[in-house]
Amino acid sequence: MKIYQIDAFTKSVFSGNPAAVCPLEQWLSDEIMQKIAAENNLAETTFYVKNGDKYEIRWFTPTVEVDLCGHATLAAAYVLYHYENHNGAIVQFYSPRSGDLTVTKDGDLLSLNFPTDTLEPIALTNEILDAFDSKPQLAFKGKTDYMLLFNSEEEILNITPNFDQILKLNVRGVIVTAKGNTTDFVSRFFGPQSGINEDPVTGSAHTTLIPYWAKELNKTKLSAIQLSERKGYLDCELLGDRVRISGYAKCYLIGNLFLD
Repeated sequence: MKIYQIDAFTKSVFSGNPAAVCPLEQWLSDEIMQKIAAENNLAETTFYVKNGDKYEIRWFTPTVEVDLCGHATLAAAYVLYHYENHNGAIVQFYSPRSGDLTVTKDGDLLSLNFPTDTLEPIALTNEILDAFDSKPQLAFKGKTDYMLLFNSEEEILNITPNFDQILKLNVRGVIVTAKGNTTDFVSRFFGPQSGINEDPVTGSAHTTLIPYWAKELNKTKLSAIQLSERKGYLDCELLGDRVRISGYAKCYLIGNLFLD
């Protein structure tokens, strides 16, 4: 079966977030898909199956299936547009865990349309404070993640996570964020619970970040950088109860998997 490796939220290979994309004619067993993801050893491996006008989509880290993954959805759309003969400017995905998701194409720019996360303020407990070497100003809880607010881009860039402590938190992962120097906001994402200590670029985290920063900065269109070692660049927009997350992608690898 075919496999593609796409670097998402970047204009060049060796940056952004790599995702494996496996087009299927019918679903494999959960066990086999999880083994493929573990063998790939990337932050995400995504599988899709065409069903009428939509593509059913699922995402796996090396250790677990996840509810939503932005960069791997962007990568899957890139594959459909460039290599799998999708016609039209819109790709309609359906996730059993996250519902309808669309990707639109404007030149080389791809835009995800995802539902927003919901945020609640929470106390800065010792368990949260012990997870990093810098103290956040505020803490929030989304549906699956914590989001911690810091004072500056420099703090986000230089922060040192305590992965053993993060593992003890009962969440998918932890977003750290601050106002940016040259962009509206910056972030990083740590998810050892999901089998990836630091995710290079996390589209799903921006369903949390965009509503927060849109309110804080009193604007609906925002620019963002995820400050991982590989870095990712995102154009963002708040659309009521949904968000638009836009970026570019590059193909790194096309190959075949042999499962026998």
